[in-house]
Amino acid sequence: MNSNNNTVYIVDDDAAVRDALGLLLSLHGYSTAFFADSMAFLNAWSDDMRGCLLLDIRMPGIDGLALQKILREKMTQLPVIIITGHGDVDSAREAFRAHAVDFLEKPLQEAQLVKAIDEAFSQHARADEKRRAGAAYAQVYATLTPREREVLLLVVAGRHNRDIANALAISIRTAEVHKARIMNKMGAANSADLVRLHLQNEISLRDYPPQE
Repeated sequence: MNSNNNTVYIVDDDAAVRDALGLLLSLHGYSTAFFADSMAFLNAWSDDMRGCLLLDIRMPGIDGLALQKILREKMTQLPVIIITGHGDVDSAREAFRAHAVDFLEKPLQEAQLVKAIDEAFSQHARADEKRRAGAAYAQVYATLTPREREVLLLVVAGRHNRDIANALAISIRTAEVHKARIMNKMGAANSADLVRLHLQNEISLRDYPPQE
């Protein structure tokens, strides 16, 4: 998946490693960018970076695992592949707990590296798709009336029309009308589809809260 929109960002204090990786990855058609330490990368970092990060562990200043944690705190979607000449179980465990795509020991194996990068690109594409879907859902959710939001949450909780009517002190017919309008706005085929859409995207409502 050597997309022109993706870049492999390489953070390693060893210039020889950076040069070797740059040559190898260019032969596979990847775009690359190089950083000699974590601070240089953080100074250049932006949330619209697309691709993946090849990150060495042992570097002066902020080490690779610390940089990985900082990026997690920034809520970046940029996948991380750890590369190291000093691998150990504790470091690998820490990296994977922070959601590293892979943990590769130097000298790097070409096929293994390319496979890890392609998986990282795929992960980033899926994350982007999920984020776009969530933003779109939040936009539609914002068009619901306060009453429709109440009805939606009761549907998601598994309540039927009669239960919804009783809970909100409205008629069953009114509950049905609200539910039908919600499904039309959300593009849901049925109640199960409505529940699925909400549960898949409700976390996005925290990032894109509806304006009252």
